[in-house]
Amino acid sequence: MSETSHKYLRPEDVRRLANYRFAAKMMVEGWMSGRHRARGRGASSNFLEYRQYAQGDDVRMVDWRVYARTDRHYLKTFEHETHLECHLLVDSSASMGFRDIGPMSKLEYASFFAACFAWLVVRGHDMVSLQLFDEKIRSFIPPGSSMKHLDQILNRLEHNAPGGLTSVSAALERSRGLLRRKGTLVVVSDFLDEPASIFHALNPYLHRGFKIILIQVLDPGELSLRDQGAVRYRDMETGDRLVLNAASVRADYQRDFMRHRQALRSMAASRGVAFMSATTREPYYGLFDQLAG
Repeated sequence: MSETSHKYLRPEDVRRLANYRFAAKMMVEGWMSGRHRARGRGASSNFLEYRQYAQGDDVRMVDWRVYARTDRHYLKTFEHETHLECHLLVDSSASMGFRDIGPMSKLEYASFFAACFAWLVVRGHDMVSLQLFDEKIRSFIPPGSSMKHLDQILNRLEHNAPGGLTSVSAALERSRGLLRRKGTLVVVSDFLDEPASIFHALNPYLHRGFKIILIQVLDPGELSLRDQGAVRYRDMETGDRLVLNAASVRADYQRDFMRHRQALRSMAASRGVAFMSATTREPYYGLFDQLAG
């Protein structure tokens, strides 16, 4: 895979992510149960694959005999134990295409996070899957751990576009049949859905032993209505239009919006689910600090 050729995984992202590798590994091991796949160089291991050296890899794992023949640095990887699995679910409904005062849309921000998360998982020699959803599962890439697999995920994210109605709960219910083994479930969404229905849909995952991380992505403009007088609003999912005086409804809007976020946060805490919220103005790599903290 060329790590310089993808929209959501740029050279500067790779350089920055190299600093998070061990923190991310601690995060994954902290949230997941079961035995971890260890890789090393030894006769008792099963050979898995060669992969090209990348910044942040342990130079002790370089196969110098291959280097002598090819003048390229390759790592020979082996496997001992079963894979840990991380399942990425990225909300791609129409509401995720919203951009007001942020530097990018919510879906673009979510895609940057998902691409970086997938890179960290694969670089940690674990497995990652990807689902893009609106009210249904739009696209599914099963779990894998190779660089070719990561390339698939990055390409799918790059060619994704927002559309369709939002139903996080319906998508979670449809997703259950695709995930045969328990692991870490990472859902990236604006979560503009009924909190009770979302957590009702998450309960079967918790009963199966999944560890769950919810990443809420919002545009800064969604936190409060700007004072622009009479404004025509359009529902991004239904196309319905409504003219409102922003000043007259701002207080009610802010109260209801904060109540919604607090409901998500409290329901997550009561179930042992990690919940983090970020706006598109905040650096997405800051979420990794929270996950590792």
